Amino acid sequence: MSGSNAAGDAEAASAQAAAPAAETDDTAPAATDAHLAAMLAGDWRDPANVARDRYRHPAETLGFFGLAPGQTVVEITPGGGWYAEILAPYLRDGGQYVAAVVDPAALPAGGGRDYQQRSRDRLEAKFAGDAERYDRATVVAFDPAAPVFGPAGSADLVLTFRNVHNWRGDGNAQAMFNGFFDVLKPGGTLGVVEHRAAADVADDDKSGYVGTDQVIALAEAAGFELAGRSEVNANPADTKDHPNGVWTLPPGNNHDEADATKYRAIGESDRMTLRFRKPAAG
Repeated sequence: MSGSNAAGDAEAASAQAAAPAAETDDTAPAATDAHLAAMLAGDWRDPANVARDRYRHPAETLGFFGLAPGQTVVEITPGGGWYAEILAPYLRDGGQYVAAVVDPAALPAGGGRDYQQRSRDRLEAKFAGDAERYDRATVVAFDPAAPVFGPAGSADLVLTFRNVHNWRGDGNAQAMFNGFFDVLKPGGTLGVVEHRAAADVADDDKSGYVGTDQVIALAEAAGFELAGRSEVNANPADTKDHPNGVWTLPPGNNHDEADATKYRAIGESDRMTLRFRKPAAG
């Protein structure tokens, strides 16, 4: 998204301005901490990623999920490393950041395998290019049909951002949530951010949106308990009826150029933010 259109930026900021504060409950952590604030202000972050903070609300989102410096955190399919730029340096001293990527060898030959290989190569190149931030980050490859993200009971926090629609489309959603449950310690947390549909959608829905109840059902079927909801990533301006689904909106911007102002004013998608807990050992 270009930063040269000041009027458009102002429209977007207005449409998705200060999101409501995260819901709180007895286990809700503080919204942020000084160490996290320093990571968000880090000059190593890609300026294009920083520009999206107003849509992704990383401080409030990670605070709601209970991020703490000494944790082992598994991020599922981090893509280009938007959150890795924050999480890996945050956890470098005293914690552990694990980037869980799809194993290209687990996929049939063709476009899907090639795409996942390119994605993994880019992330590993990013890590190799800045040892000061990423030298202690770990990359774990998994088979989406039977995922293993690390030793059982080894993680404090598993995070997934805008991925559930992909797993549903591939028929792997329940296997993924089962894998999250297995890798977490008793009492551990699963944090989910996903494009939010107005209601349940079909298994073969191509919009990129998912019903909130559908995500909760996947987590509960794996053994999780819903521990909190937040509206921090809500966007009431998102009508969810776009010609090319969620990818019509920024940052995908899959639309006619004539509609650029319209979609820039909406901003990024309306998103659910859910916190789940693996029950403590009884």
